[in-house]
Amino acid sequence: MELKKFVDFDQLETAFRAKTDEALRKRHFIFSTMKYPWLVKIGTSLTKFSLAAGLPVKGLIKSTIFDIFCGGETLDGCQRSSNELAAFKIGAIFDYSVEGESSEQGFDDTTQELLRSIERAGEMEFIRFAAFKITGLASFELLEKIHAGEKLSQKEEAAWERVKQRVESICSLASQKDVSVLIDAEETWIQKAVDDLSIDMMHKYNREKAIVFYTFQMYCHSMLENLKRIHADARTRGYRLGAKLVRGAYMEKESKRAEEMGYENPIQPNKAATDRDFDDAMHYCIQNIHEIGLFAGSHNEESNYKLTLFMEEYGMMPGDHRVYFAQLYGMSDHISFNLADAGYNVIKYVPYGPLKATIPYLIRRANENTSVKGQSSRELMLLSKELKRRKAFKKELGHQDKF
Repeated sequence: MELKKFVDFDQLETAFRAKTDEALRKRHFIFSTMKYPWLVKIGTSLTKFSLAAGLPVKGLIKSTIFDIFCGGETLDGCQRSSNELAAFKIGAIFDYSVEGESSEQGFDDTTQELLRSIERAGEMEFIRFAAFKITGLASFELLEKIHAGEKLSQKEEAAWERVKQRVESICSLASQKDVSVLIDAEETWIQKAVDDLSIDMMHKYNREKAIVFYTFQMYCHSMLENLKRIHADARTRGYRLGAKLVRGAYMEKESKRAEEMGYENPIQPNKAATDRDFDDAMHYCIQNIHEIGLFAGSHNEESNYKLTLFMEEYGMMPGDHRVYFAQLYGMSDHISFNLADAGYNVIKYVPYGPLKATIPYLIRRANENTSVKGQSSRELMLLSKELKRRKAFKKELGHQDKF
């Protein structure tokens, strides 16, 4: 497919107009360190050790990597970042990024925070979304046992019922507030439990529009067929499929486990296969857009271009409420801001939570930017170009002021 530039991602003045010079320089420094895997490895190890030892490093973390990739420590603390995005017609998904809970009280507390985030999303004027992970509401061991089809003890059965009640309370409130809710993907060896809950909630709440979204990780070679299978179920049972498409986040872990345990690797053979299936999945959703709500989470410029072309091909306007583009807060602003400027529905995932509890999320972002080919280099190049453009502009302005 020939890519026509309906949206120009190289419009840097548009891409970075929300950022001050100081903010751009901070970003430039952070991304320059992420080019080096050895440096990221040392940095993450020191961060874990320092926090565990109670060393006074929170201020440094908060003013650097946390400030770039997270909206704040609380919902109220996210106000600045959400206002900044809203000023440029970009929505915010408040993503409570606390991981590793293991107690029933912890799961209940996370549920209450998610309900608060839905209430807050319901107050927003446009693009109302929330997101959560099932592993924030249930123990990994329980989900693993359900996926494997093992018999649950009476205590485990009761725990599973509580998990279903938590998910139900979240999706019910989302429906009442007209807020779409994204159920994030998990590791493949616990995914069946997530699948069952997601499909049940879509069947119950996606009657008129896509309220609940299931996440398809396209780095799994079976995922394109899974998309078509769940769409067929939606068509048969009369609900709309909410399809959140991503490439995926657990590739190394998945491959290592498959090798250690001797089963077929669920991961695509190469990046080209993942890219192909991601783009094919987008095209499939647009072809069936009267039955599907599409949420395309991608930092890949070509895929975002293609989605605009698919929409054009099927006569859809940029602001069609059935299609959303999404990127993570702190990344790919050249994609987000230029798409929004062209009238497309754009959302940023805005993670939040107590600083210490969000460290696993921040480490994944750091590792992702070293492992994804060209991600840090691309961000760095764009930041450098914009800083040089601003410097030249100020110099020219100063020259003009002399006359």
